[in-house]
Amino acid sequence: MTSVVIPTLNEEATLEDVIRRCKPFADELLVMDGGSTDRTRTIAETCGAKFIQQKGKGKGAALRQAAELATGEVLVFIDADGSHVPEDIPKLAAPITANQADLVIASRLLGGSSELHGGFDEFLRFSGSSFITACINRRYHVRLSDSQNGFRAVRRKVFNQLGLRACSTTIEQEMIMRALAKGYRIIDVPSHEFVRQGGVSKVHVFQLWHKYLASLIVGLLRGA
Repeated sequence: MTSVVIPTLNEEATLEDVIRRCKPFADELLVMDGGSTDRTRTIAETCGAKFIQQKGKGKGAALRQAAELATGEVLVFIDADGSHVPEDIPKLAAPITANQADLVIASRLLGGSSELHGGFDEFLRFSGSSFITACINRRYHVRLSDSQNGFRAVRRKVFNQLGLRACSTTIEQEMIMRALAKGYRIIDVPSHEFVRQGGVSKVHVFQLWHKYLASLIVGLLRGA
């Protein structure tokens, strides 16, 4: 059973399309809302998804609460902005259901990205992501290509055993480092990333870079 989790914050422009495309691959579909003031709730409920008002702030809080409420063996996290490819959900979930992996990352380095190039902000995101991934690979002796993409699948029992603390999007790299430190199997599979299809990004590199760096240092020094 696969539970698809869509964290949201004012993504009414794209949410309906994302839900519609996810539904064929989801036994359960949870929309975790971080306090939207638009039509997010109406869209989610009209489309047949479970709308959940998250208790804490930030993406990390949304993912942890979703893992507590979900009933599927496999959790798939996907963004609500239309940048990910929902049709790749089976490709992410299959290695887990086949007991070949515990965490599967949709890799933009293998599948290509229409987002991570074209401007200074995009250059910083790409460079920072590559640096963090290289550090993780060296520390844990693995060969991952993308440590930051939020589109991923994880065994729910594994997620709940990781003790994740991050409240922001740094939960993605924290998840990988803690999983590796505990000996869980991680693979990445190709998946293309498109530019967001509507709305405004909630991730601001210049405001969050220190959180990513701090999370990385702690994870490398303490074995996550």
